[in-house]
Amino acid sequence: MKLPLGEGTIDVNLPECDVTIAEPPGGEAVDVRPATERALDQPLGPPLANRVSPDSEVAIVVTDVTRATPDEILLDGLVGRLLDAGVDREAVTIVVGLGLHRPMTDSEIEDAYGEYADLVVNHDPDDVVRVGIGKLDGVPVEVHPAVATADVVLSTGMVEPHQYAGFSGGAKTVVVGAGGEPLIRHTHGPELLGEDGVRLGRVEGNPFRAFVDRAGQFAGPDFCVNVTHGPSGILDVAAGAPRAVVRELAASAREALSVPIDREFDAVVAGVGAPKDASLYQASRAATYVALGDRNPLRRGGRIVIPAELSEGVGRGTGERRFHEWLSGADDPASLFEAMAEGYEPGAQRAFVLARVLRDHEVVVTNSQAPEAVEECLMTARPTVADAIEPGSDVLVVPDAIDTLLVSPADGS
Repeated sequence: MKLPLGEGTIDVNLPECDVTIAEPPGGEAVDVRPATERALDQPLGPPLANRVSPDSEVAIVVTDVTRATPDEILLDGLVGRLLDAGVDREAVTIVVGLGLHRPMTDSEIEDAYGEYADLVVNHDPDDVVRVGIGKLDGVPVEVHPAVATADVVLSTGMVEPHQYAGFSGGAKTVVVGAGGEPLIRHTHGPELLGEDGVRLGRVEGNPFRAFVDRAGQFAGPDFCVNVTHGPSGILDVAAGAPRAVVRELAASAREALSVPIDREFDAVVAGVGAPKDASLYQASRAATYVALGDRNPLRRGGRIVIPAELSEGVGRGTGERRFHEWLSGADDPASLFEAMAEGYEPGAQRAFVLARVLRDHEVVVTNSQAPEAVEECLMTARPTVADAIEPGSDVLVVPDAIDTLLVSPADGS
């Protein structure tokens, strides 16, 4: 079988194992450009033209390199509609919603946003302005200055399974992506992440999603265009009111990505691929998506194996650095989890949820360019997938672990 690694694939052969492959239905890919135009023509809520005037200052928050969002095509649709409404191109600022990720390079910005690269600025979570009511549940709502002062805030986004928000996209692109560190600290802190309902694949009754949506009423976006994707590519595009967009695309994603699991396995091989396997910070999502979703398919003590390129090692941003500091400074997963439950800096939440998994399951990263970094972070490095699987194991292979929802049989029917 072939599994993703970076921009390519690797061949994996486990002849002495009983192998089951978790392949979601996938859905049919759409042609993104006409689908975007249709979504903008038939938005969920008032059309974009009703929200702007020729003298509007507009901020558009877009996703960064950790999301495989076709941002340039979505910007074609949004900017085209703005120009048709008489908005000056120079009145548009495009903010990369980095959160605490590393800034994008000039070449990455050129590749991702094409002809709009000259309008693009990287977000800096230390350079923010308070908006709206000032605080929400005692937390300051702060965003990039261009977003705070804009007459209209727009966003792109990828509605995909998310460990905390249920599904990403919608207001999260602005509130977290272009937000300040206090809000990121709150949304990714142990108190909120420990609440019932904060779960992969859940939107309704999810306290994380509810907080982000409420903050979005003050920070924006006023209008968004989001996509969702599966194994075949982009599956759907929706535009309009952020909450409605997330819910519509989450329904499309669930239908395309759910795989019912009716038994337990000795090991799960979790594929990631580009762009998320560039860093251990992002690639480790595969372990938490497998073990902390609707249905953990592993026997107690079972192993998660992640082939990941790790061209950036642990990662280069603030969050990645904090992730590494917590994991590399810990003696064992149980003590790390207990220490982090008392609180941690924004960006370190990935270490917190990973520690929760590591208490019960070994995580092995294979085929990487940074095995030393893996070993420093309470995980095991092996050269290949076959080296990480014991002969005779009952193995579940999830070729796209980030975009597969492992669910109980009743939920997958």
